[in-house]
Amino acid sequence: MLTGVLVWTIWILWSPGNVLLVEQELSHHLSGAAAIIFFLLAAMTIVELVDAHDGFTIITSAIHTRDKAKLLWIICMISFFLSAVLDNLTTTIVMVSLVRKILRNQEDRMMFAGMIVIAANAGGAWSPIGDVTTTMLWIGGQVSASAIIQNLFVPPVVCLLIPLYFAGRTMKGKVEEVVTAEEEVSITTRRERNTIFFVGIGALVFVPVFKTITHLPPYMGILFGLGFLWAVVEFIHRRKEDEQKEYYSVSKALQRIDTPSVLFFLGILIAIGALESTHILGHLAQWMNDEIGNLTLIITGIGFYLPL
Repeated sequence: MLTGVLVWTIWILWSPGNVLLVEQELSHHLSGAAAIIFFLLAAMTIVELVDAHDGFTIITSAIHTRDKAKLLWIICMISFFLSAVLDNLTTTIVMVSLVRKILRNQEDRMMFAGMIVIAANAGGAWSPIGDVTTTMLWIGGQVSASAIIQNLFVPPVVCLLIPLYFAGRTMKGKVEEVVTAEEEVSITTRRERNTIFFVGIGALVFVPVFKTITHLPPYMGILFGLGFLWAVVEFIHRRKEDEQKEYYSVSKALQRIDTPSVLFFLGILIAIGALESTHILGHLAQWMNDEIGNLTLIITGIGFYLPL
């Protein structure tokens, strides 16, 4: 956030004659950043509402195998497809929490956790709402939902299957003890869990459909989904005490979301907006094109550089 504000401050102080231009550029980039921020806030709130109602136990309760190799494949496949609907970070948290309940051995937990991270990142890459970076590109209009799914589904599958194959060969034996979701104490009923889970997941999946039908920005679709889920939550808990209703409310879910990460992305988006408005990014892209010339090498180099 400091970086984002400083780059705009430096620009406007060094260009006192272009105050109006800087203000216009800032307003333009802020509108784009706000669309992404509102999308992230709504999506995170939906996930938190589902989690508060123990909705993800629908998935975890369906796992009954005690074979470690089979369990690894099941967990990774669930993580792969679940991250395409939620996001890779949320999926990782949910599935790692599941593994901690199933496995006792620390080494097995570490192996499963590592594969869950790989599966969740791979699964989030081929969906417009599976990863924050992809979501920003989709909201910004640089890519379309259909193009992402058609062109990026196979590579993530390969990225998952190769390490999963070798990891599965190292997993031997049975799980010592499986603690199923039915054995856990929950303060929500099965009907409530199922309703919130399917409405919440449906709200997320509906976003690309909403955009295709109405041509409105994706954040409008996710806000519509959150509003609908909000109404369902209020209806389900209408007869409960105020303390219980508060725990399942949207206001409580907003307190639990990862707000620091949202502000982190806001700072990045504002900083990038300044670099774009001052044509620094454009000049850098032109320099790389002139000096390197190969688009594949440029993209690959950026891919290696960004994680560093």
